[in-house]
Amino acid sequence: MQQAPVLQTTEHRIRRSVPTVRPDRLKTAKALVEKAVKLRKVFSVQGPYPVIRAALWARGWVERRLPHPVQRAPHCHGDEEEDGYDCDVSADVAETVDEREKQENLLDLYDLMSRLVRNETTYFYWTTRRDFIDCVLRNDQMSNHYANSGTFTTKVGLCMNLRNLQWFDSSDPDTFFPRCYRLAAEDEKHAFIEDFRRTACSSLLQYVVETNSGQGQGTEVKNVKDISSFSKDLVNEKHRFVGAEIIETALHVCQEFLSVLEHGDIDVTVNTPLSQKEQRWAEFLQNYYMVVHKGALIRGSSGFVERCQDMLRRLQEVCPQLDTDGLNNIWIIKPGAKSRGRGILCMNRLDEILALADPDRALNNESKWVVQKYLERPLLIYGTKFDLRQWFLVTDWNPLTVWFYRECYLRFSTQPYSTKTLDSSVHLCNNSVQKHFQPSRDRHPGVPDDNMWSCSQFRAFLEQRGCEKDWESVVVPGMQQAIVHALQTAQDLVDHRKASFELYGADFMLSRDLRPWLLEINSSPTMACSTAVTARLCPAVQLDTLRVVLDRRTDPSAFTGGFQLIYKQAAVEVPQYLGVNLLVEGLSIKQSRPPCHRNTAISKTLITNQLPPTSGEDEKLKLSSQKLQASVALRHSGKENRVTGEKKRQLTSKREG
Repeated sequence: MQQAPVLQTTEHRIRRSVPTVRPDRLKTAKALVEKAVKLRKVFSVQGPYPVIRAALWARGWVERRLPHPVQRAPHCHGDEEEDGYDCDVSADVAETVDEREKQENLLDLYDLMSRLVRNETTYFYWTTRRDFIDCVLRNDQMSNHYANSGTFTTKVGLCMNLRNLQWFDSSDPDTFFPRCYRLAAEDEKHAFIEDFRRTACSSLLQYVVETNSGQGQGTEVKNVKDISSFSKDLVNEKHRFVGAEIIETALHVCQEFLSVLEHGDIDVTVNTPLSQKEQRWAEFLQNYYMVVHKGALIRGSSGFVERCQDMLRRLQEVCPQLDTDGLNNIWIIKPGAKSRGRGILCMNRLDEILALADPDRALNNESKWVVQKYLERPLLIYGTKFDLRQWFLVTDWNPLTVWFYRECYLRFSTQPYSTKTLDSSVHLCNNSVQKHFQPSRDRHPGVPDDNMWSCSQFRAFLEQRGCEKDWESVVVPGMQQAIVHALQTAQDLVDHRKASFELYGADFMLSRDLRPWLLEINSSPTMACSTAVTARLCPAVQLDTLRVVLDRRTDPSAFTGGFQLIYKQAAVEVPQYLGVNLLVEGLSIKQSRPPCHRNTAISKTLITNQLPPTSGEDEKLKLSSQKLQASVALRHSGKENRVTGEKKRQLTSKREG
């Protein structure tokens, strides 16, 4: 008796929660759905992409909503947080979506149409990750992702594949991609150790040249009273000076490196034990840290300036990254498959880097650390570091077809640039990192408060410095070539699905000569309208992507917005399959069996007969031949006797019967 009121209340609440559908709205929805299904214009969107939804609605598409909300995977390859997406949909497609009707939930026309197509086939998918699609796609179903794109969108994949560029192009990856190693691979780990030591030597030579010419961090101090201004953190007086042997060692190592490149080490015997060699390197690096990191002085360094300059000129010819290496030997350590700046560290000591990547370390949860040389001398804007986000679109992998977006944007650090600190607020320009920091009071007022510039603002900055032409002649071509080369090396590894496409975001840094350096490539780049710059560019690049992948399917001359075709590979002819059965003809190989013991006489006879016998051997051959004939005759006579005896027995039995 106590449950009756509860049941009535529940039924009443259920009846009120189901709205009634207006007949005219239902009729309109059915007509639109019928037309869309007939034209195969049913799409599904996973993720916060209101611009994509609105643009497809405007084209007459109907959304088939996914059966259940898919939780974002914690290891998503999207390079930005999208939970806080705050793009204003009505500002972009006010003519398509009535904001008042949208708030009516199920009574909204688009929601009603979505319910009507819930059992239809989706012909266009736009998701944040490819594995959110839980079905095998047909040839007429489009998707905004390719399979196996991690071969160039992960730090490990990009690091490995760009080494194979020599098989696709004559360009040197060291001219646009900083040196990179996988610490989990033992051979690459040793290569990194050698690179770190060699870079320490070349950096020391640059330090000697710059400090003695007044260009670097200081000048050589001859007066002992002035030492405290250079090395305040060195308390012990005997550590304030380092012997000139450190320069001799650096010159010797650089000379050996050049000799190896000229194959001068082929016949050289190394007599130094490994333990002594490691001990010498440990001592050299400790002295290097004291000089470059802590400001200790080198006795008599001014006498080595000319030799250091000559060696640096020779290294410049074979080391394209010498100018960007700097003095502090800073390396950036990245988790191999993470994004949004997570887990990235800057380090300048070899022992600390190796300890971080030690597989036996209890606190180490990353098995795929990638270490990359940090560009210590980038182009700065008002003393602040920045990087560029550049979009590009791949619409086919065979032939490789690449579209380059004409606009990009710059992301600034919140702190003035300095190599004296390794803090991420100084060296990482990713918005996911910088949004947690307040802009420094010491930063130049010319840097925007929202830490972003459009490319037009950057071009105006270059124009003020008389190098606007370098944007079109150096920056843009360099970014395009780097992107194409990265895709060429991954072309054989990515799934060549014809009905797919994918929008990527490449991150670049510029050196002081405006050469672009590729840092990484991101799948599912952020479309969050976090600033005034991205609020304009992100919706535009999404709309232009649909122009390329949808409008050009029916009209090859359709307007493509900000996208321009920069690379289309020559089509590779695939032989037509004729359905002919495979036929393999041939003869089996007859293997000779080893002769048995009883046939020794035969084998000897055959071998002997191949050579003209001597007079002494003639009698032996005759005897062996007679024995052979006798044995054969004996076997045959035995068979005949047995047959004859059997016949006699049969006749005898018949007579007796």
